[in-house]
Amino acid sequence: MVTQLNPPAKPEIIYPESDGKPIADNTEQFRWIVTIQGGIDALFKDNPNVFVAGDLLWYPVEENGSLKVAPDILVAFGRPKGRRGSYLQWKEDNIPPQVVFEVLSPGNTISEMVKKWQFYWDYGVEEYYIYDPDKIDFGGWIRQGDKLTAIAEINGWVSPRLGIRFQMGDEGLEIYRPDGRQFATYIELDNQRIMAEKRAERLAEKLRELGIDPDAV
Repeated sequence: MVTQLNPPAKPEIIYPESDGKPIADNTEQFRWIVTIQGGIDALFKDNPNVFVAGDLLWYPVEENGSLKVAPDILVAFGRPKGRRGSYLQWKEDNIPPQVVFEVLSPGNTISEMVKKWQFYWDYGVEEYYIYDPDKIDFGGWIRQGDKLTAIAEINGWVSPRLGIRFQMGDEGLEIYRPDGRQFATYIELDNQRIMAEKRAERLAEKLRELGIDPDAV
């Protein structure tokens, strides 16, 4: 009697959804991550096939759970919005994030950022931007052929993918939507909302003084 031996089962590959590192090292870094991620997400809120995330682990190669990176912000065109524990590229039609941002803190090292730049070069990122809010220093790279090439003049640069414009102001980086509106923090957006409501109420009062019902206009 011949006993048939079954081949050993392949070990299950684990793709952790956390690298154990904090989202940000300080309040300034966190503020910028949230502002950029939220601003881009709002810009493409009506496009169901633009996925925007912050601090999400990206695994570019199946069956390699150790090959990963967590950009501060990633943008993937051609991928639906929705909840994800991580970005498993082979489950995303093998589409890599086309745009990534890193916001530096004093804890970031040169070697760490060089490794990330190499990763983004190797795995198909089209646009890579780094901002250091402490040093007020901003730089970017754009894919040309199979290389990520430094953007020579970043001040006034318009992202080919996002359509947003980067401007270095007196107090640091300013980001503008295609319609000219500036990216803002939640507090700034709330202040703008309050001011708009006050202007609307003043206008309504003027109309009432003229005997006009503002609700009928």
